This record gives sequence, C-alpha cells and structure tokens, in this order.
Amino acid sequence: MTETTTLRRAIIIHGYLATPRDHWFPWLAEQLAATGAHVRIPELPAPDSPDPVGWQRAVGECLGTPDGGTAVIAHSLGGLAILRHLATLRGPWELGALALVAPFAEPLPSLPELDAHIGAGAAVEGIERHLGRLLVIRSDADELVLPCQTDRLARRLGTEPVVVPDAGHFLGADGVTELPPVLGFLVDEG
Repeated sequence: MTETTTLRRAIIIHGYLATPRDHWFPWLAEQLAATGAHVRIPELPAPDSPDPVGWQRAVGECLGTPDGGTAVIAHSLGGLAILRHLATLRGPWELGALALVAPFAEPLPSLPELDAHIGAGAAVEGIERHLGRLLVIRSDADELVLPCQTDRLARRLGTEPVVVPDAGHFLGADGVTELPPVLGFLVDEG
C-alpha cells in the first residue's frame, strides 16, 4: 500500500436499515467537509430490504472512477457493497483510503434475513494492492457482526482490525454519534 497525499473527496456508505442521516455519518461528513473534502453520503435503495445488485450499482455510480484523493468509509453491509464494487474494477485503479466499520463478508447468525443478500460474500483478494491506506475497525461488543467475522475479513484484506471497546455495532442506538478513530485515520497522513 502507498500513502495518499490529499483527501479531495469522501464517500460515506451506510448499512442495513440506515440512512445518510443516521449514526455517526453526519458528524463525519461535517468534519471531513471542514478539511475541504467534497463529501457525499448516497442514499442506497431500499435499506430495509436491500438488493445486492442495486446497492452495488448505487455505490459504483456514486464512486465513479476512484483515485488517490478519494476515500470511502463504509459501515456494515455498506462495506460488502463497496468491496463487491471494487472487486469488479478492471485495469489499473487506485483508491486513496478505505475505512470499513464493522464489516463482514459472510452470513450473520444475528440477521438471517440478509443471507440471500450476503450470499458468498465478496472476492476481496488483491483489493488491498489498489489502496493507499486501509482501516478495518470493529468493536469488542458487537452483537450483530461477530468480532471473528470482521477479523476474518480483515485478514483476507491483509490487515488487522482496530478494536474500539464497547462501541456495539457503531450505531446511534449504541451511543456512537461520532467516530474519531476513522476521522483520525482519514485526516492524519499516517
């Protein structure tokens, strides 16, 4: 992985049952905009009944052509959507930073209604070679995505997760309305 230089654009991708106005998304968008970055939080279609093809298409349309000045921050099921999209990119491409919050790529015992959406997960091997920087973050108290599931995905991406104590699934209902570790990762040049 290489280092990024300047964050010009950031895309925040929400997860299942969420909207761009939930959890820590508005706070992070405001913080990143204050650094001069153009920030978008697309509203993915049918967040209460997500279609994997529709979500991947929406993520791809929002991202466009990734570059070294672009960061993507994705929460939970949104992480699977961006990973699936990145796995489809052909030819040379680069993404400045990818931050995955409570990500997974396998069925969740706590949410069997998502099994059809999750399916076989995502082909993530090799994606890390295109990333300037990568952060995988999880809580030690997530009841929706088991810590071992995030850990397995992180290893597949060639990294180890950062663990935030007692953050649940990083939901507003868990008391998480700000996410300083992600902000620090994006604005500190490493």
